[in-house]
Amino acid sequence: MQVILLEPGKLGKTGEVVNVKDGYARNWLIPQGIAAAATASNMKSLEARIRSREKVLAAEKKTAEDLASRLNGVAVELSVRAGEGKIYGAVTHADVAGALDKLGFDVDKRKIDMPKTVKEIGEYDIAYRAHPEVTIPMKLVVHASK
Repeated sequence: MQVILLEPGKLGKTGEVVNVKDGYARNWLIPQGIAAAATASNMKSLEARIRSREKVLAAEKKTAEDLASRLNGVAVELSVRAGEGKIYGAVTHADVAGALDKLGFDVDKRKIDMPKTVKEIGEYDIAYRAHPEVTIPMKLVVHASK
């Protein structure tokens, strides 16, 4: 039986037409929503869904590029409690997201890349993954509070 894959997986990419055994298609793939029968109407609806998804992805990428142009050259400064160069605790993704929020940038803390745990005072290179194709490099400056 030929089916159209609705989700990527071990059978192939989304939108591919693959040949699988009838029982596998009827009993697992179609009921789970992983695939649909390869009919003309299903092909047309899939093409429409792919076109709309491409539009959404293009809009998300444009938004990420706009954010990248605004965040270009921004340094995030955090003032933390410290003693002799060591921080009491650590600087987390949430701390960086909070600092960016105070600067007027609404960011998702899960998309902030910090190469290591920040437990000392100093400067660090971090990045914000706004989109799979758009990564925004930034500086994190951690200094002791007075």
